[in-house]
Amino acid sequence: RFAPETQLYASAGYVVLYVNPRGSTSYGSAFANEIHHNYPNQDYDDLMTSVDAVIDKRYIDTNRLYVTGGSGGGVLTAWIVCHTERFTAAVVAKPGINWTSFVLTSDAYPFFAGYWFPQLPWEEGAQAHYWKRSPLAYVGNVTTPTMLITGESDYRTPISETEQYYQALKLRRVDTAMVRIPGASHGINMRPSQMIAQVLNTLAWFERYQ
Repeated sequence: RFAPETQLYASAGYVVLYVNPRGSTSYGSAFANEIHHNYPNQDYDDLMTSVDAVIDKRYIDTNRLYVTGGSGGGVLTAWIVCHTERFTAAVVAKPGINWTSFVLTSDAYPFFAGYWFPQLPWEEGAQAHYWKRSPLAYVGNVTTPTMLITGESDYRTPISETEQYYQALKLRRVDTAMVRIPGASHGINMRPSQMIAQVLNTLAWFERYQ
């Protein structure tokens, strides 16, 4: 389908890589279920392999690599900068950061607690599993300048998740910024003005680190 956000990045001169890592629905149920009780683990490997495949085509400036994503892509972007320093800058949009707080504050908490994790957060042994899969657990590794963007009326990935990651980065003295879009829900792109706010802030952050 037509994706205006992706097209806006391309029109600004960026080569845009947008792929289907494990867990996507395009390759059947077995492929989609690869991340069951395991997200975002191997998704990272899929995404980095895809980046390398484009680099191998020899028209990419490897000193100017940027990464962004929203919702599940926001989780992955936060995870990526926790596990590699290869990107010049990153923008994390509407992420889940700490799976315990996410499950207990998201509007769809019965679904996430019932299907995404093998136990409820307070059950014996559950915290090790929740924490191992939380980007916040690895924030001590982040050196990449990272902006965060979330709608203030987002009930799917509440802005408290963004605030946790932002304040952790501030404590680590990593270059960061937080953009709160007034009135925006989880679907930031539902209103053109809100989508433009997300895109322009993302582009400005990337251009800051050209």
